[in-house]
Amino acid sequence: MLDNRLKMCADMISGKGIVCDVGTDHALLAAHLITTGKCEKVIASDINEGPLESARKTVEKYGISEKVELVLSDGLKNVNGEGVSDIVIAGMGGETIVKILNECQFDLNEIRLILQPMTKAEILRKWLADYGYKIVSENGVSEGEKLYTVITASAMPGCESLTEFEALRGFYSDDDEVGKIIRQKEAERLLKVSKSLKKAGKENDAVHYAAMASRMVDGSKSVRISDVYSFLDEKYPLSLQESWDNSGYIVESDSEKCSKILLTLDITNDSVDEAIYKKADLAISHHPVIFNPLKKIQVDTPVYKLVRSGIGAICMHTNLDIAEGGTNTVIVRKIAEKLDISPNIESLDESGLGCIIELDNVVDCDCLASILKEIFNIDRIKMSMYGEFILSKIAICSGSGGSLWKLAKAKGCDALITGDVKHDIWIDANNSKFTVIDCGHFHTENIVLWELRRALEEKFPMLDIEIAESTTDPCEYF
Repeated sequence: MLDNRLKMCADMISGKGIVCDVGTDHALLAAHLITTGKCEKVIASDINEGPLESARKTVEKYGISEKVELVLSDGLKNVNGEGVSDIVIAGMGGETIVKILNECQFDLNEIRLILQPMTKAEILRKWLADYGYKIVSENGVSEGEKLYTVITASAMPGCESLTEFEALRGFYSDDDEVGKIIRQKEAERLLKVSKSLKKAGKENDAVHYAAMASRMVDGSKSVRISDVYSFLDEKYPLSLQESWDNSGYIVESDSEKCSKILLTLDITNDSVDEAIYKKADLAISHHPVIFNPLKKIQVDTPVYKLVRSGIGAICMHTNLDIAEGGTNTVIVRKIAEKLDISPNIESLDESGLGCIIELDNVVDCDCLASILKEIFNIDRIKMSMYGEFILSKIAICSGSGGSLWKLAKAKGCDALITGDVKHDIWIDANNSKFTVIDCGHFHTENIVLWELRRALEEKFPMLDIEIAESTTDPCEYF
């Protein structure tokens, strides 16, 4: 009666109460459950009358009309959840299943979910974890040449969130042969995506997908934290940091090894919580989690949370700004994708915190503003009122570099791109008719995280490295 896909769904049902089959189509699952005695009652729902009429014929054919309730419903909206112990949603895309679960009007906490996504299983897995559901089991199923996955999940408060890689890889058991094939095919798909991205010039994303493909079959592997630290020190030498800075291995992990790393601009309470939920061993940030000497450690601080959870923290601040391939290099590269620039890039100050580029062709302020908004993914920027309108030589300093405007002007620059510009600098720049462009501290530095991930994944493709979802602009704009 059932194909292998629906048979697996049936096998996962608890049999403890009423089963709700969403998108029942011909009610074949309902008929199987009742005729085999797996459960006493089934609610079979569908959004359209046609499939529901087909379901009615099946129910009548097997003489089980009294035990199968047919409901016309968009997902679970018209379903009475009283007594329901299991919900089956099979044959739909992962995004559609998420929408149905989101819009459910009754409590799902005591209900087992048996879900068979046709596409986007990773979106469904991620949603389940984020909303407090644990994937109890996941089984690969084949039907001829077609491969399916059946996910069984139950509410479990406090369960971990998933990284992008974990959501893609799934949770098949080691002896699930179909699951192994599914993972192999996913690895092949990711490699194809990587090659397409590389061809399109999106190197960071290409490396990321290639790294995920390389560990899709066997999973992540551990490396020594000291090896990660040594690599970062070699690529972005800590000796370059300013004297007032505090870059380095700031908070030591309680383990010598790591398999999962969270990248973030700032180590905040939210980012530490994310690291805990995703079981990260190490956080790597741009801004130091300890900058000024601490006289005490309070319980509601990121440092306390890191130490208590055993998560290490490496901070790469001014050395990452100064080093080749660091923050300012990323900004220059992004601008070079939009405008032709001279290959000769000059340092702005002696330490190398900023740089100077020359455009092959002049650009007006309005055009440059549009380009910068796209590069930094922001809706608006601030610009001095009385500066030069036509620009050809531009200084760049990520973060808070407004104080360097006089040096930029003295070196013949028409403008300075930076963030966190203070009021008195706007006044002085206007008086001197110099163009200062403020794109925000957060936005001029956050873009380096993708470059940092690329560098780490090229060296350590076996590590699960994720850019924190919590690394967002700390301000809201009204």
